Amino acid sequence: MSRRHVSIAAIIGLFVALGVSGCTTPAPDPTPTPTGFATEAEAFAAAEATYRAYIDALNQVDLSDPATFEPVYELTSGELNASERESYSQLHAEGNTISGKITYSNAELLNRSDNIATIAVCLDVSEVDVLDSNGSSIVPESRPDIQSVAVDVDIAIARLLEIRPSEIAGRCS
Repeated sequence: MSRRHVSIAAIIGLFVALGVSGCTTPAPDPTPTPTGFATEAEAFAAAEATYRAYIDALNQVDLSDPATFEPVYELTSGELNASERESYSQLHAEGNTISGKITYSNAELLNRSDNIATIAVCLDVSEVDVLDSNGSSIVPESRPDIQSVAVDVDIAIARLLEIRPSEIAGRCS
C-alpha cells in the first residue's frame, strides 16, 4: 500500500516538475542496486513482504504435522533456520500444541546495506499460547504481549536472517 502511494506521488511529482520546467524528457530512473531494488522504499517493501509471509507461515504451523513447519524453514536462513528447526522439532516431539495468531504493526525500515534490510516491528503475541501434552500453558507469565523486534532480512533471497529485541525503547508501548 505505501509503495503504491510512493509511486503515485513520484509520478505526480514528475508531472509537476515537467510542467514547471517545460522539459519533455523524463528524468532518468534510479539506478538499481545489485539486489535490483532502486530505492529504500522498494527494499523496505520487499523486507516487509518477506516478514509478512513468515508471520503467515507461523500462523499456519500445526505442531502435530511437521509438514506445516516447511514454509517457516523456507523463509529463514542461517542460525535462525537452525534455531527454528530445533524448536519445532522439540515442540512436536513433546506433543505440544499452539493456539492463537501472531500479528504485527508499525513496521519501519531501520537500516539497509546491500542485500540486508533491517526492519523494526511491534509483534503482538497476546493471543498465542503453547500448551503441553496435558493442556497446560508453557508460555512464561513474564512474556510481554507486545514486543519490539528488529528483523534482518536478506532481500536478495527473501529470507529472514535474525530476529532480536529492538533497540528502540518504548516504540511499541
